[in-house]
Amino acid sequence: MKARLRHENRPPAFSLVELLVTLAIMLVMFTMLYGFGSASHQRTQKELCHDNLQKIYLAMQIYANDFGGNLPRNTNAATSEAVLDELVPRYTADTTIFICPGGRDPQIPSGEPLTQHKISYAYYMGWRLRPSPDGPQIVLLSDRQINTEPKRAGEYAFSKNGKPPGNNHHKYGGNFLMGDGSVQSSRPQLTFSLAVPPGVVLLNPKP
Repeated sequence: MKARLRHENRPPAFSLVELLVTLAIMLVMFTMLYGFGSASHQRTQKELCHDNLQKIYLAMQIYANDFGGNLPRNTNAATSEAVLDELVPRYTADTTIFICPGGRDPQIPSGEPLTQHKISYAYYMGWRLRPSPDGPQIVLLSDRQINTEPKRAGEYAFSKNGKPPGNNHHKYGGNFLMGDGSVQSSRPQLTFSLAVPPGVVLLNPKP
């Protein structure tokens, strides 16, 4: 009788299974809000990517000053690493700037050749740093794109579902480094044309 009374007076409590289910639901919700593929996470990563591209632009400026306004060029290059490697280590020893913080590419040890690693950014080879002030704005670098073809407004430059290729920022687009050093954020579908003139070629990083 006393045992039954003690059991009846015991306050209600969660079972172990209920606690585990609750914890799992909270973990899923946290991942959706702040995980790798979340909009809030990638918004922050895009801002860090913005800083990376502007730091690369500074290295390109110094390079162009040494080469009469010309930017790195390698006619035999198949990927952006083979060309942008000319910036390291003379024009920048900071190789972390070539890795997009929104992606999952491994970091590169300081000063090591880019050709021995994989970077995150695509490069438009063939431009000079200072185009005509009356000419159209040009793109020098971008996040990894889905392919290296010219693209018109309304076409996809970056992954539309968060899967490779072109998914540095999951399904939330990417950044473009413009010829004046500014950085323009874009959704996966372009709002402007990425057509390039003869002599300019887009090189993606290694797959």
